[in-house]
Amino acid sequence: MITLFAEQYAPPRWRDGGMRREEEKAGVCGPQALFNATYDYKEMLHNSTFCLVPRGRRLGSFRFLEALQAACVPVMLSNGWELPFSEIIDWNTAAVIGDERLLLQIPTTVHSIHQDKILSLRQQTQFLWEAYFSSVEKIVLTTLEIIQDRVLEHSSRSPLMWNSHPGGLFVLPQYSGHLGDFPFYYATLGIRPYAKFTAVIHAVSPLVSQSQPILKLLLAVAKSQYCAQIVVLWNCDKPLPAKHRWPATSVPVIVIEGENKVMSSRFLPYETIVTDAVLSLDEDTVLSTTEVDFAFTVWQSFPERIVGYPARSHFWDSNKERWGYTSKWTNDYSMVLTGAAIYHRYYHYLYTKFIPTSLKNMVDQLANCEDILMNFLVSAVTKLPPIKVTQKKQYKETMMGQSSRASRWADPDHFAQRQTCMNKFASWFGGMPLVHSQMRLDPVLFKDQVSILRKKYRDIERL
Repeated sequence: MITLFAEQYAPPRWRDGGMRREEEKAGVCGPQALFNATYDYKEMLHNSTFCLVPRGRRLGSFRFLEALQAACVPVMLSNGWELPFSEIIDWNTAAVIGDERLLLQIPTTVHSIHQDKILSLRQQTQFLWEAYFSSVEKIVLTTLEIIQDRVLEHSSRSPLMWNSHPGGLFVLPQYSGHLGDFPFYYATLGIRPYAKFTAVIHAVSPLVSQSQPILKLLLAVAKSQYCAQIVVLWNCDKPLPAKHRWPATSVPVIVIEGENKVMSSRFLPYETIVTDAVLSLDEDTVLSTTEVDFAFTVWQSFPERIVGYPARSHFWDSNKERWGYTSKWTNDYSMVLTGAAIYHRYYHYLYTKFIPTSLKNMVDQLANCEDILMNFLVSAVTKLPPIKVTQKKQYKETMMGQSSRASRWADPDHFAQRQTCMNKFASWFGGMPLVHSQMRLDPVLFKDQVSILRKKYRDIERL
C-alpha cells in the first residue's frame, strides 16, 4: 500500500482528531474534509508499506519522521532536500530516494523492490527512529555527537556504528575506536570474545572467619578453567585484610578498595579488568565451579546480554498506576541480578559515562538498586531480555540461608525502595526498557537418563 503525504493535506492536529472537529463545526468541505471523513490517518499510516513524502511548505517535513515512526518506508520526492543527519546515516538502507519530476514512475519502482529488501528497509526505519529521532533529547544528543566526531576525527565512530544496532549514542568512541572491543559487533566481524573472564566479588562484610561464604566462593571461582583473575572490591568500612588472610589460588587475586565505598563503584571501568567478560558476584553468592563454567559458555554465545542465575521480574500495577518489582520464582523474568551474572566489561564504562549522576547518587544513597539499573541499561541498549541459566536445586534454599541476604529479602523497605527505583529509572529512560522472557538455558543432556559420566556439567544436576 502506498500513502501520499503532502503538507497541506495532513496538518499535525489530525493526529488527535482536532482538525476534523474544527472542520465539522465550521462546515468545511473540499479535499481536506473529504480525506478526513473517508480515512483514519493514523491507521492508514501504520498499514502502509511505502509513504510518499513530497516537499512541503518549508525545508523539512514532519511527514518524514511520522513515516519512520510508523515503519513506513519513506519515498522521498523533494529534489535537493538534504536528509537529516545524512553525514552519518546511510538513508539508502531506510528510504527510497525518488525524483519529483518522475512521479508517475514511482509505483513501478516500489513494486520492483523485493520483499526481503522491503523488510530490511522497514526494520531500519524503526532502528533509526528509535536511535536518533524518537525524542528531542536524542535529536540534540545526535547533533552534539556528530559535532564531536568532526572535531575529534581521529576517534570518530565508523559508519557501521552509526547505522547498525545499537547506534552511535550507545557506542562511545572514548572507550575504543575498534569495533572488536564492543559486544555488539562480534557476529558481524566473525570473531568471538576472549575465552576468559574476570570475576569481581563485591565485599561489604569484614573478614573474620575462614568459613565465610566469600572465601568458599573465591575458591570455587578460581577453579574455573575460564577464570583469568579475581578482583575483590573491598567496599567494607573495615581496613583491607592482610594478604595471608586470602586463600592461595592458581589465578591472581587482586583486592582493591571501592571508590568512596558506594554501590556504584562495583560498576566502575577498572583498568584491572582486562578480559571481555566480567563475572559479577555478591560476597554471599553460592555457586559451584561447574555452574560458573556453564554460565560463561552460555555468555560466549550472547556477549551483548546479561547472563546469570538470580532472576527477577517487573510488572505494571494498574491499581497504583506504577511499575512493580517481584522476586517470585516463576517461568517469567525480565532481570538477571548482578549478584551472580556475566556481562561484557563495556557495560561498566557505559554505566559510568552514560547513566546520569542523579540516578547513581540515588543508588548510592539507598545502597540498593544498582543491579536493577544495570539491567535497565543493558535492555535499553540491546532491546533484548537477559538470559537465565539453570542451577542446582539447592541454590535457592542455600542462598536464602545466608543471613545478610535473607534479612534484606525479608525487609519490606527493601522491596519498596526497589519499586521506587524502577519507576525513577523508567522515567529517565522514557519508558520501560525491560523485556520479559521465559527462556532458560540448561546443559546438554541435563536430566537425561544416561550415565552421569557422559554429562559435561553433571554436578549441576546433583543436589
